[in-house]
Amino acid sequence: MHNAVERAISIMWDRYHEPLSLDAMADSAFLSRFYFSRLFRSKTGTSPGRFLTAIRLYKAKNLLLETDMSVTDIAYAVGYNSLGTFISRFTRSVGISPARYRWLAEHGIPHLSRTRTAGPRRRATIGGKIVLPPVDVPVKIYVGVFDSPIVQGLPASCDILEESGDYLLRDVPEGEWYLRAAAIALDDVAAKPSMRRPVAVGAHDALTVTAGADLTVHLDLHPTGVFDLPILIALPELDNHAPETGTRRGFGRQERRSVRSGRVLHNAK
Repeated sequence: MHNAVERAISIMWDRYHEPLSLDAMADSAFLSRFYFSRLFRSKTGTSPGRFLTAIRLYKAKNLLLETDMSVTDIAYAVGYNSLGTFISRFTRSVGISPARYRWLAEHGIPHLSRTRTAGPRRRATIGGKIVLPPVDVPVKIYVGVFDSPIVQGLPASCDILEESGDYLLRDVPEGEWYLRAAAIALDDVAAKPSMRRPVAVGAHDALTVTAGADLTVHLDLHPTGVFDLPILIALPELDNHAPETGTRRGFGRQERRSVRSGRVLHNAK
């Protein structure tokens, strides 16, 4: 059964530009539609349809960065037959529009602000330790909480580290949130945005957050595998602040830049 889901995911990556149906994907795994959907979710944490959408938008991000294709042409190239649907899903999943994403990838996110506006009640904090698996390259680790199991859209709060250690997410609103982390090789951060790939990822089950709470959650990352969804959040691609050799540039533990990233990308528009 493990191989059946892996085979279906391979087909999604190869044929994402085609109108793949749930029935076609279930047939490729030699399973019934119902059982395939249940098995797929148990292995990946999401539905086949949402996984396919994540692949399509991931491919769209690459085309925006690597080609001069118009947004319309890219929409059709990754399997959409409606430009409006593509722009809406891209904006919701990545956090900014396709055109703005392309522009910011060239110019980078403006300096991350620490300014906060006090609300009527103190919001929650989530902190703990991030533990990397053995990796042979320096990394930058992006940690955030999202309103979906898929790492997409804008995190409610985020932090950036450069090694295993303590993270802190401030100003987290009440609600149910999903803690996610991705480690990007520093060589990739310094390279073209489309070359940035997570070397390790981590996830925690849904967290119920109440006002004023201080939660401690530790997160062990694992090497990126076939069942891990593409990272859709824009921050790793738009972060042009690669640390200089021998310095820490303030993204790590010595000078933490924990921010409401919704404000970061809003200010970048």
